[in-house]
Amino acid sequence: MDKQVIIEEYTSNWALSFQEEEKLLKDIMSNKAISIEHIGSTSVKGLGAKPILDIMVGVCNLGEVVGLIEPLNNIGYEHIFHEEFPNRRFFRKGLWRSGTHHLHIYKYESEEWNNNILFRNYLRKHLHIRNQYNQLKIELAQKYSFDRVGYTEAKAPFITAVIQKAKGEINV
Repeated sequence: MDKQVIIEEYTSNWALSFQEEEKLLKDIMSNKAISIEHIGSTSVKGLGAKPILDIMVGVCNLGEVVGLIEPLNNIGYEHIFHEEFPNRRFFRKGLWRSGTHHLHIYKYESEEWNNNILFRNYLRKHLHIRNQYNQLKIELAQKYSFDRVGYTEAKAPFITAVIQKAKGEINV
């Protein structure tokens, strides 16, 4: 059974945890990481979240990630292969379904990279959208209390709509 989906209130400790983890990652990936970003709900001040730090690293080529598997493993990150996400390399720190950190590696400035940045920045800038998302997450955490996949899938239409809205505003 999955660990219960619980949305915690925002804490500035998430930003501090990111800064600490970013230093570790820079030491390991300094010559491969173009950019390291704090993404996901823990990166948006005022937004409730599952207490899992989402970190995104941009690289020139996803083929470079093979050489990072062992060094990342040495600091607690396990490489998890996801066939359904061919443009992402994923690592988890912590136990299955109850990890503390999720590391997403994408080709820098790919569509996936840009969508994550757009979504995060839109939530940071638009309080009413952030509040809608927060309320949705609370409702879905109750509905899918022990079903993380269901919870994540149920958020997807909202996330997609916000990304499309953000793209539309950029092109205005």
